[in-house]
Amino acid sequence: MPATCWPLHSEPTGDPAAEGVYGSDGCRIYSGAAMSDPDLRVLGDRYELHRRLARGGMAQVYLARDSSLDRPVAIKELVPEFATDPSFVERFRREAQAAANLAHPNIVGVYDWGTQDGTYYIVMEYIDGPSLSQVIRRDGPLHPRRAAELTSEVAGALGFAHSRGVVHRDVKPGNVLLTGSGQSKVTDFGIARALSSAEDDLTQAGSVMGTATYFSPEQAQGLPVDPRSDLYSLGVVLYEMLTGRAPFTGDTPLAIAYKHVQDQPAPPSSIITDLPAGIEAIVMKLLSKRPDDRYASAEELRVDLRRFLSGERTNAEAQLLGAAAAGAATAATAATMVQPSVAGEPELEPEEHRSRTGWFLAAMVVLLALLAGGLFWWANGLNAEVTVPDLVGETREEAEQQLADRGLVASVTEEPNAEVDAGRVSAQDPESGSKLSEGDTVELVVSTGAATKEVPDVVGRPENEARFILDAEDFEVRVENIEDPDAESGSVVSQDPAGGVEAPEGSTVTIQVSLGPGEEVVPDVSGQSLSSAQSELQARGFRIGGPEEEPSDSVPAGQVVRTEPAAGETAERNSTVTVYVSSGVERVQVPYVIGESQGDASARLRGAGFEVRVEERTVDPGDPTGVVVYQDPAGGERADKGSVVEITVGVAATTTSTSSSSTTTTSSP
Repeated sequence: MPATCWPLHSEPTGDPAAEGVYGSDGCRIYSGAAMSDPDLRVLGDRYELHRRLARGGMAQVYLARDSSLDRPVAIKELVPEFATDPSFVERFRREAQAAANLAHPNIVGVYDWGTQDGTYYIVMEYIDGPSLSQVIRRDGPLHPRRAAELTSEVAGALGFAHSRGVVHRDVKPGNVLLTGSGQSKVTDFGIARALSSAEDDLTQAGSVMGTATYFSPEQAQGLPVDPRSDLYSLGVVLYEMLTGRAPFTGDTPLAIAYKHVQDQPAPPSSIITDLPAGIEAIVMKLLSKRPDDRYASAEELRVDLRRFLSGERTNAEAQLLGAAAAGAATAATAATMVQPSVAGEPELEPEEHRSRTGWFLAAMVVLLALLAGGLFWWANGLNAEVTVPDLVGETREEAEQQLADRGLVASVTEEPNAEVDAGRVSAQDPESGSKLSEGDTVELVVSTGAATKEVPDVVGRPENEARFILDAEDFEVRVENIEDPDAESGSVVSQDPAGGVEAPEGSTVTIQVSLGPGEEVVPDVSGQSLSSAQSELQARGFRIGGPEEEPSDSVPAGQVVRTEPAAGETAERNSTVTVYVSSGVERVQVPYVIGESQGDASARLRGAGFEVRVEERTVDPGDPTGVVVYQDPAGGERADKGSVVEITVGVAATTTSTSSSSTTTTSSP
């Protein structure tokens, strides 16, 4: 992963402009601000170029990061050798201006345009998906419903552009990109033309701009175009989606353009036999030679497509059936009116003969005019024929050099291919042996090797962030939840394959996500030695706190009295359990009770936790009686709680006795 932690794609796709991932994946997902790589080339002091996605005849496209808005963008940069050509610069400027004014969900957004290092660039929305051309080449014909859905989306984009006075003029599968969710996005308004423009300063006399395979008849003839021309080109795209091939092919662009003007396309059902009649009728209406016979607008086309998708008969189908019925009726009427000539009937009058001759001569004049026009177009719009070499298997550099030596332009797309070494051509269009004119483009597909990708390192990231990063790199994600005392709950503990390892594209990356340390019941270790208690607690996954000492009447000194949390309670593993160890019986300060009455002294001593034993002693006459005259232990000393404190209470001498005597009385606690 680059220093910015972007999940960058290695496939030419056409941003992650993504929700949540890039924040709309620059760091489509990351924590904190993205870090810029000082080695990256930066345009306009904000656009960091990370990787080239594709190169065409006049421009190359990069995946970049807009550092100001922290989002991925696509940068289309004019190849330096064209930056000094005013016509190419103007085409570039026109693309930026046209698309920037077309804010529509099915049009690739243009954000900015600028110049730096002697060339020009356009900043566009990054589309995380392949072109429609790549999808057709990879998967073949699309399901009719899917083709209709995509056509409706593209028609919506074109209709919006038409409503803003812009005709695209280069509608083709390569200019329709598909997002990760399958939504279509129309791009490349480089030769778009404003409807209000009387002249096109990018189109000079005798030349035609666009792609011959998708020309409308009027475009092929160099005539003015309007929105219905885009609809014809969209019809060619729909035909290709349904059948897997274009309606007209040829050895040269001129041959293809001629077929658009003169030939009728084979019905799609002659190629795909089970094709629904409704969608075929829509295709054939779009491919009408006369603009007036096509749909009047893109919205009218969308209405008919909705009829097809809802299972209703399309207007195009109804119109076709009506025309067929009318044709049959006309033929029948003509058959009844025209009778074969028989012997004896008069020959055609000279006036009728002259009329037929005139029509024949007029037809010849028109044919000769068309032939002259074609020769003029050949002479002025196209250069000498060039034979396309066989480039499959050549290195990219060798292929580009061979094309350059023949005056042809290479348009390179990189795609993975497990059967062709990286850096070598895996496919070309047109095929070898085809005839092109100097300056024409040959599309090359260059292998990037087996379709593998570097697995991003997501260890330590939150689960949702790790999912986004891996998903953005087209990996499947499998989550295993584990308890880990050393990892925060919800974070990735490990992954397989490890970060930085090359793995098959679309393969599964397993991430282990911490549930935290988990919980455990605190065991009862009371009465055990300290070392024994610590061992048991550690075996359960707890840390040891303490030990703390506290006295105990029942637990011998040095043994565990209790724990905190207490035995039987639940606590997180790796949390701390404090151990309390007995310091033995509690020693308490003995209250000083001399001079107090027997009752008060006994009460105070018992209250302090001692037992009391009372003895009596005869005191001299006149000394106080009934009060404590002696105690053991003495007041202020410390003694074991629960031990006996002996107090001596003074009593008066008896008059019947001739000698002093002492009587001992024991008072129970």
